[in-house]
Amino acid sequence: MNASTNNLYAKFHHAFADAMSEVAIETEDGQSWTFNDLHQQSAQMANWLQAQGVAPGARAMVQVEKSVPALVFYLACLRAGVVYVPLNTAYQSAELAYFMENAEPSVFVADPSKVDGLRELAARIGVPHLLTLCGDGQGSLIDATQSLSTEHNIQDLPSGNLAAILYTSGTTGRSKGAQLTHSNLASNALTLHKLWGWKAGDVLIHALPIFHVHGLFVAVHCALLNASKMLWMSKFSPQRTLEWLPRATVFMGVPTLYVRLLQESRLNPVACAHMRLFISGSAPLLAETFREWQDRTGHTILERYGMSETTMLTSNPYADKDGPRLGGTVGRALPGVDLRCVSEHGESCAPGDIGDIEVRGPNVFPGYWRMPEANAKEFTADGWFKTGDVGKISAEGYVTIVGRSKDLIITGGYNVYPAEVEGYINDLPGVAESAVIGCPHADFGEGVVAVVVAKAGEKLNAEALLQAIKSQIANFKVPKHLFVVDELPRNVMGKVQKKALRETYSGVFQRS
Repeated sequence: MNASTNNLYAKFHHAFADAMSEVAIETEDGQSWTFNDLHQQSAQMANWLQAQGVAPGARAMVQVEKSVPALVFYLACLRAGVVYVPLNTAYQSAELAYFMENAEPSVFVADPSKVDGLRELAARIGVPHLLTLCGDGQGSLIDATQSLSTEHNIQDLPSGNLAAILYTSGTTGRSKGAQLTHSNLASNALTLHKLWGWKAGDVLIHALPIFHVHGLFVAVHCALLNASKMLWMSKFSPQRTLEWLPRATVFMGVPTLYVRLLQESRLNPVACAHMRLFISGSAPLLAETFREWQDRTGHTILERYGMSETTMLTSNPYADKDGPRLGGTVGRALPGVDLRCVSEHGESCAPGDIGDIEVRGPNVFPGYWRMPEANAKEFTADGWFKTGDVGKISAEGYVTIVGRSKDLIITGGYNVYPAEVEGYINDLPGVAESAVIGCPHADFGEGVVAVVVAKAGEKLNAEALLQAIKSQIANFKVPKHLFVVDELPRNVMGKVQKKALRETYSGVFQRS
């Protein structure tokens, strides 16, 4: 099958077909996989999916630790036309129940330590296949597939076939499943591969999780399209990164990773002499971090902007001829991507004026899974997607994100929507209401803070509330501080004034 097919995996295979014997991935413990290994092992897993009757369009949900076999299973899903649904490893049982009920997966792959707690849930929801895969690459998934044929015909797919569903929290109620097609992902990967100057000999340090856009799609897809080796770490280590810099040319990270690398005394221009490109995204990069990285390494970080529903939308320039990389901006719209700022009345903003960011292009998702009401609300009549971000565009086309109209909190590169966390807090005994906000945090960009009001006659203990919520939601969503107050500030219409709360608690992490 050639690269012209709609199947994204066929495009990867076409790109690395002449490098099958070369090392594709090397892990921190010295293990390595060639491109042929990835191709054959993904064929075995794809054959297993098809043998179980998991048809194109069916969902495979995965919540496992980062490993190469976990990546191979993603490639197998692409090959078979099965929709891949990755979940953050921090999600807890209440969240998993919702995801499984909403997506109705045919397959769920879990860490062995969690599978016992999932059996009853999977049986109740009717998930036919519950498999295990642990961080060392072992589990029932491997046992079931390793004896199968390494030959597999890549599934040809109709245009618009789904490749993945990524759950991204909404501002009201539960998470929404952003549907991404093979074409969405292919168009974005091909654009970034060209825009960021990928070339023969590039080596990527892969230090990100593989359950979201940045690590799974941006990093992996670019490397596969370039037939580039990935130096693969299961969890980010500043020390390991410094050891690998002389062997690599490209590094992708969230701002928190750059902050932690800057704490290492060995970080200097000599350590980074072999590097071609440092890319940052998933959260705003502080101006202080941008400048300090330049001073310490001699490199200028390339910051870009994207989201689960669209993959990447903008990028600062790679080549000098295209202009400077400007700190505090996320660069210009990618080739083929239309981006505009509009006023509350829907009128286009003049350069430098702040407005709501809307986008359209081949990378923009077709809509949310099983949520027609949300789709009608989030797309304009003329087909633009409302990102929910607020920003401005300079006369030179550089985009600056100035806020988030949907109150999104980005902490350490992870998205936290206040309404979701508030829902869990408000269900706790003795709680009348709560407001969740993001406050400046030197390491994570923003830290989650909760302000809670007790029911009449009740006495609340902040630490007890935090402990209660920790058992229900992912740790990155759990507030780092919780304050009990008599009342929340409101305007004359009764709406909670979160701006006032952010001002009140803006220095909480500096004080601590």
